[in-house]
Amino acid sequence: MEAATFASAKQIPTAGSSYSTPSSLNVSGSHSLQCLWRISRKLKPSKGFSIRASSVDDDSVVTLLDYGAGNVRSVRNAIRFLGFDIKDVQTPEDIMNAKRLIFPGVGAFAAAMDVLNKKEMAEVLCAYIKQDRPFLGICLGLQLLFESSEENGPVKGLGLIPGVVGRFDSSNGFRVPHIGWNALQITKDSQILDDIGSRHVYFVHSYRAMPSDDNRDWISSTCNYGENFIASVRRGNIHAVQFHPEKSGDVGLSILRRFLDPKCEITKKPPVHRKASKLAKRVIACLDVRTNDKGDLVVTKGDQYNVREHTKENEVRNLGKPVDLAGQYYLDGADEVSFLNITGFRDFPLGDLPMLQVLRYTSENVFVPSTVGGGIRDFTDGTGRYYSSLEVASEYFRSGADKVSIGSDAVYAAEEYSKTGVKTGKSSLEQISKVYGNQAVVVSIDPRRVYLKDPDDVEFKAVRVRNPGPNGEEYAWYQCTVNGGREGRPIGAYELAKAVEDLGAGEILLNCIDCDGQGKGFDIDLIKLISDAVSIPVIASSGAGAVEHFSEVFFETNTSAALAAGIFHRKEVAIQSVKEHLLKAGIEIRM
Repeated sequence: MEAATFASAKQIPTAGSSYSTPSSLNVSGSHSLQCLWRISRKLKPSKGFSIRASSVDDDSVVTLLDYGAGNVRSVRNAIRFLGFDIKDVQTPEDIMNAKRLIFPGVGAFAAAMDVLNKKEMAEVLCAYIKQDRPFLGICLGLQLLFESSEENGPVKGLGLIPGVVGRFDSSNGFRVPHIGWNALQITKDSQILDDIGSRHVYFVHSYRAMPSDDNRDWISSTCNYGENFIASVRRGNIHAVQFHPEKSGDVGLSILRRFLDPKCEITKKPPVHRKASKLAKRVIACLDVRTNDKGDLVVTKGDQYNVREHTKENEVRNLGKPVDLAGQYYLDGADEVSFLNITGFRDFPLGDLPMLQVLRYTSENVFVPSTVGGGIRDFTDGTGRYYSSLEVASEYFRSGADKVSIGSDAVYAAEEYSKTGVKTGKSSLEQISKVYGNQAVVVSIDPRRVYLKDPDDVEFKAVRVRNPGPNGEEYAWYQCTVNGGREGRPIGAYELAKAVEDLGAGEILLNCIDCDGQGKGFDIDLIKLISDAVSIPVIASSGAGAVEHFSEVFFETNTSAALAAGIFHRKEVAIQSVKEHLLKAGIEIRM
C-alpha cells in the first residue's frame, strides 16, 4: 500500500498563485531530487479521509488493477493526492477482496486482454462487476468491457456491454487520434459526472465504442467527434470513462473524488464563461531542459536553437527549475506540459536520472498531459549493454510521461521508408506505437527554410512564402534537420510528415528553426503545409511573441494546438491572457 502525504494549508497555493520548491530540492547532474513537494489547485483532502503510513482503514484503500503498460503513475498520484492509499492487484483473489477497484487501462486492447487472460483475472473481473461492486474503468478500462475490438483484431473483450470497439473514421476530416479537451453530453444521472457537462475533459484515443439500442441503458454520457461515441457508462456501482480524469485537471480530480467517496461534497467552481461544446484548441507550455555548465538541470530557451547567453561567459541561459515551472504552468491553465531534453540526442537517456525524477515529481502534482522528448532511440551504454528505444520510452512512461517525442531517429526512419516503401517494424517510432498505441508517440520536426526562385528546383514539396527570401525568392522548401538543428538532411518537412504518419506517429510537433525565439509569430506557411497534408493532429511551435499569434495560427491553419516557451518563462505573456484572447476571438478553449 502507498500512503499519501500533504502539505499544510499554508503551503498549498491556489490557482493563479506562485510557489517554489523547498530550498533543499535541487536537480543536478550528479545527484537526485532530495525531497517531495505537493501543491493543490482547489481540492483539499476531506476531513473524513484517513491518511496514515500504515494500518489504514479500509475506507481509505483503493485497489488498482495495473497490468503494466503506459503511464499509470498519474492515476496513482491522483489517488494519493486525494488522500487514499493504494493496494495493487497481485492475484485474482485481490480483485474479489477489493472494496473499490480502479482499472486504468492504457495501450492496446489485445495486449491488455492477453495479460488479463494469462493471469486468470478476466473471469474474476467479470464476476466482480456482475456483483455490482464499486468499479471505475478508465480509457481502455472502458473499452475492454465491450464484446470485442477491431484494434489489431477482431479481439474478444470481457463481453459485459454489447458492442464492438472500432476506429474513428478519419475520412470525414477529423484527425485521428482524437487528442485533446472535448465536451460531454450527459445522458442520465451519472453520479460521478455531476456538474461536469459544462466543462472540458481530456481524451486521447484512436478507437471508440458507439451507442446502440443494445447498450443504450449503460450510457451515461457521449462525446461528439465527427460522430457521437460513448464517453462514459454507468450501471449501479459500475462506472467507466473513455477520457482520462487523472489528466483532466481539477475537473478530473473531482470525478475521481466522487467515485472514491460518493458522500463527499465538492465545492462548485464559478460558472465558466462559455459552456464546453466541442474539441478545444490546446495551449501547450514547453520546457527546454538541459544541464548547464555547473551540472544543474535547468529550463532554458534559445534563439534559433542557440541557448547560450551573448556574454563573455557564454553560459547556458537559465530560466528556472523544471519542476517549479511545470507546476506553475499547470496552475496557470496550460492544457499540456512538454519537456524537451535538448541534449538527449548525444546523452544516454536512461542514465539521465534527474530528468526521470523531474517527470516523477511533476506527475505527482500536475494533472494535465505531459510529453517528454530527447534521446529516444536504440542505445548501447559504456558497458556494452544494449537498450532498445522501446525500453527507453517505457522508462519515460513509468516515470510519468503520457507521450514521448521522437526527433532525429524519426527522420532517419522516414528517409529509409521514403526510399524503400517498406515498414520494417524496427524503428523506434514503429516499436513504440505498436506497444503503446500511436496516440503515445509524437514526432518532433525541426526544419529550416531553404529559399527558391522556382519550386521545381528541388524534388521536395515547396510553397510560395508570404515573406520573400533575401534575394527576392518567392518559394521555399523546408529542410529537416537532426542533432538539435545542427545537421541538415535530404528530406523535406512535408515528406517527413507523410512518412511518419504512415509509420505510426499519432501527432506532429512542428518547429521552425528560422522562427525560434524571434517572437514574430508562427511560420504560417509551414504549419498550413503540414496540417493540410496529414490526418493526425499537428502542434504549432516556434515564434510566438504575442497573444494575437495564437489566434492567427488557429484561424489560418488546421493546427490542433499551439506551443510556446520563452514568452511564458520570461512572463512576457501569461497563459491565461492567451486563453482570454482566444475566447474573445470565438475559438473553443478550455478555461
